[in-house]
Amino acid sequence: MPVLRLQLLGRFCASYGCREIHNFEASKVQELLCYLALYRKPHARETLATLFWGDSSASQAKKNLRQTLWQLQAALDANLGPFKQRVVRVEADWVQLNPALALRLDVSEFEQACTSDNDTPRGELDPTTAQNLQKAIQLYQADLLEGCYQDWCLFERERLQSIYLATLDRLIRYCEATGDYRHGLAYATEVLRYDPARERTHRQLMRLYHIAGDRTAALRQYQRCVSALKAELDVPPSTRTVKLREKIDAEELEPSNSFPPGSENNSNLLPDVLRHLKQVRTTLSDMQKQVQQDIRKVELALIDRR
Repeated sequence: MPVLRLQLLGRFCASYGCREIHNFEASKVQELLCYLALYRKPHARETLATLFWGDSSASQAKKNLRQTLWQLQAALDANLGPFKQRVVRVEADWVQLNPALALRLDVSEFEQACTSDNDTPRGELDPTTAQNLQKAIQLYQADLLEGCYQDWCLFERERLQSIYLATLDRLIRYCEATGDYRHGLAYATEVLRYDPARERTHRQLMRLYHIAGDRTAALRQYQRCVSALKAELDVPPSTRTVKLREKIDAEELEPSNSFPPGSENNSNLLPDVLRHLKQVRTTLSDMQKQVQQDIRKVELALIDRR
């Protein structure tokens, strides 16, 4: 059965199977569909009316909700053709996206990809996990529903943006550790596009440039950091940043990672090595248990002979 797909990160796009769904020009229609998709639970009609039309009277807000629901359903019916499921379930007191609906939502895929390694220590990334995180940031085309300034959207946009920046930060550290300076520089530059005064990221860029052999670029990055902190926060760089600059200037900076530059191939072997060591540990544990059982059997046999 074809799947309804919604893209909320960046330009809004809705598609069913291979067909793009149109007729969502009205901003409230888009926003209501997106809200129901993000929060897939029953919503009281009164709550939705207040949330989307809080500056109107109660009666006008409810009227606006009825009209928007009708426009939304009309747009879906016109595009989905022989679609048997109702996308939006509307009752007298509540509204929700059909729980049985086959839906793909880029926001959900993004969050799942970012949190797929919850059992992995936050400071450790293996190549497979890094690839999953790289796929996650590719899903983040832009901020959630650009152009929407409803309070609920602003909150959700900031939350997702924080996840995105944290994921980029993890990938920057992974790139530094594996010697992938080109991607590390690109990720760090993307972070500063969102937060020009993020001092930690400026330090990461300084280290990456220097370790990659571009001392001049590292020192220039320090100057960009000073300018950004002055313009955004009117503060000087921290002592940590100044000391990093001094080490770079004096050619005293050592790589902060545990892998030498260019050792990406070696890092790819670590997960296999770890699995092998765990297997050895399990085998030794089983052997120890067997030896203890054999010792106990011999002891019991000796007791019986007495």
